[in-house]
Amino acid sequence: MKGVETKDGCLLLDATKLPWHYDRVEAWEAGERIAPVSIDMSLGRQCQASCRGCYAQIQEPHKRSTITLDDGYALLEDCALMGVRGISLVSDGESTLSPLYVPFILRASALGIDVGNATNGWLLNPETSEKVLPHLRWVRFTVLAGNPKTYVRMMHHDPSRLDVFWNAMRNIATAVRIKRQRSLGVTLGIQTFIMPQDASEVFDFARLALDLGVDYAVIKATADDERGSLGVPYQAYPDVYSALRQAEAMSTEETKVIVKWEKLKAANRVPYQRMYATQFLLQISGSGLVAPSGMFFNDKYAKMHIGDFTEQRFYDIWQSKRYWEVQDYLASDQFDAQRMMGYLPIQHYPNVALDRHVKGIERITPKGEPLPLHVNFV
Repeated sequence: MKGVETKDGCLLLDATKLPWHYDRVEAWEAGERIAPVSIDMSLGRQCQASCRGCYAQIQEPHKRSTITLDDGYALLEDCALMGVRGISLVSDGESTLSPLYVPFILRASALGIDVGNATNGWLLNPETSEKVLPHLRWVRFTVLAGNPKTYVRMMHHDPSRLDVFWNAMRNIATAVRIKRQRSLGVTLGIQTFIMPQDASEVFDFARLALDLGVDYAVIKATADDERGSLGVPYQAYPDVYSALRQAEAMSTEETKVIVKWEKLKAANRVPYQRMYATQFLLQISGSGLVAPSGMFFNDKYAKMHIGDFTEQRFYDIWQSKRYWEVQDYLASDQFDAQRMMGYLPIQHYPNVALDRHVKGIERITPKGEPLPLHVNFV
């Protein structure tokens, strides 16, 4: 399980951290009803960007609840009670748009829950960064391209708005400055998810990361659903391998360029049928919907929908018969992830490990010190 050594520690982006949560693995294997180690969620479904290849465009649930501050605090209290260790604000919306953004992060931190955030950074201004960065484990800025014109074309509905790019870059640069000045432990990175035709773009992306001084830049494949709704030509990804290796070689001591090779090469040929990892890494929509994976948020997957935490306490949802019926179904021979869900779900890495564990190919074994960065995000 190889990570990338950074000045702050080992960054493990292309594998799972389940070996550091072996207590939860043991309980699961013994048939206990475990709480998720990590939850991926959003504080709302709205987003100002219109990123090419964004999976949220095919996640639309049939209804949207508004998540209030009381809802958010109740969720966090339940997570702390259950033993949830990390919450990533990613999922299907831009959480910085929510008025809950700052108080939710501060409350989670006070309860001992690690928080990370993926964001376009458009609203993460200096004032907000000063408030939240001391309480975040990581921030990953979505920057689909390093060239301003390409960035705007790939992320904004108005290709003339180059100011959007420069505003985002100012906010990222400010976050880097605040981290350094205050010696904060937060890890700052930028990410892109590429299509095979984007080979030449990865160099500008890598150069931008070096210029900004972020801790890392990660390049990922674009995820698609089982019907190929986004039209991702997975068979063409090998054509960009050479460019990706060259981009990785641009890494410096300060900034690491990282390709998620394992996911890139898996593409739409995931090696498992059953889904075990949704018990360890659960997803919640910005609509309030609780579902095992974000790939099931759309109403056409209603049989996978478990509840709405704005209508019912999350602890009660987790304890419900419905929650475990859905989880047991996904882990049964009635479900086939290769045919019945989208490619490269957020649970991909832990599920590969759990699948190999169950099959006896490679057992998960406990690991101790040193801990990788962001250990509570499996």
